[in-house]
Amino acid sequence: MPVAASTVPPPVRVTSSRRRADLGPVSLLVGFLRHRHLIRQMAWREVLGRYKGSYLGMLWPFFNPILLLIIYTVVFKYIFNTKFHDRFGESGTEFSLILFAGLIIFNMFAECIGRAPNLILMNSNYVNRVVFPLEILPVTVVLSSVFHLLMSLVPLLLATLLLAGAPPVTMLQWPLLLLPLVGYALGLTWLLAALGVFLRDLNEITFAAVQILMYASAIFYPLQIVADKVPRLLQPFVLWNPVANIVEQSRQTAVLGHSMDWQTYGVLVAGSLACMLAGYAVFMRLKHTFADVI
Repeated sequence: MPVAASTVPPPVRVTSSRRRADLGPVSLLVGFLRHRHLIRQMAWREVLGRYKGSYLGMLWPFFNPILLLIIYTVVFKYIFNTKFHDRFGESGTEFSLILFAGLIIFNMFAECIGRAPNLILMNSNYVNRVVFPLEILPVTVVLSSVFHLLMSLVPLLLATLLLAGAPPVTMLQWPLLLLPLVGYALGLTWLLAALGVFLRDLNEITFAAVQILMYASAIFYPLQIVADKVPRLLQPFVLWNPVANIVEQSRQTAVLGHSMDWQTYGVLVAGSLACMLAGYAVFMRLKHTFADVI
C-alpha cells in the first residue's frame, strides 16, 4: 500500500547557521565529551605503539630526555663554552637545567606539528568510515606528546633536586603552562592535518619551519636580550612567538624561581583558545572532502 505523501517526513535541510554551529566551541566541547573514551584509548595506544617490541619499553620516554640533556650540555656549555646570559651568572649545572626546561616544551610542540601534515594520509583507513570521528586523530597525537612531556619533567625535577637543591616553589605554577601549550599545538595540528591532505609539499615545508622555529623560540637565550641582540626586522618573530614565551615562562618558574608573568600568561591562553578554535573549524569544514582526495 503506497504511503500517503502527508506521512513522509520532509528532508532535513542543513542551514548555514547549523553548519556554523558545528564549527564552534560548543561543538568542540561536545565532541570531546562524546568521544572521551575513544580518545583515551587511542592516545594510550599511540604511546604504547611507539615502544612496542623494544626491550626497555616505557623506560625510553625517561631515558631519551636525559640523553638529550647530556648532549646539549656538553656541546653548548663545554665545547662552545656558551653562557645563557651574563646577568644570571649560572654554573654548568644551572645552564643544563635552563636549557632542558625550554627543550622539553619545544620538543612537545615540534612533535605535534611535525607529524600533523601526514596524519590523515597515514590513517587513510579511517577516512571512509562514516561513523569514525576523524577530528580526534590530532587530539590523540597531542595527548601522546603531553605524556612524553610529563615524562621529561621527571628528569628535570630529579636533576634539580640532586644538583641544585629542592625545586623552587614557583614550580607549582608550571602545570598551568600546559593549557596554552596544548591549545596552540592542537589548533595547529588540526590545521596542518587538514591542509596536508591537499598540499603534499606541506610536510617538507613544516620540517623546515620546525628547524627555524627552534632558534626563534628562545631556547638558547633569554627573551630579555632580543631587543638588543636581534635585528629589529626579526624581533617580532621571537617576541610574538607563543612558543618562545611559553619556554621563557617554563624556565622562569621551573629553574630560576621567578613567578609567572600573569599578563603574558593571559595573552597566551587567549591566543591558544583562538588558535584551537580556528584549527578545529578548518578541519571540520574540510574533513568531508578528504575521501575525494585520498
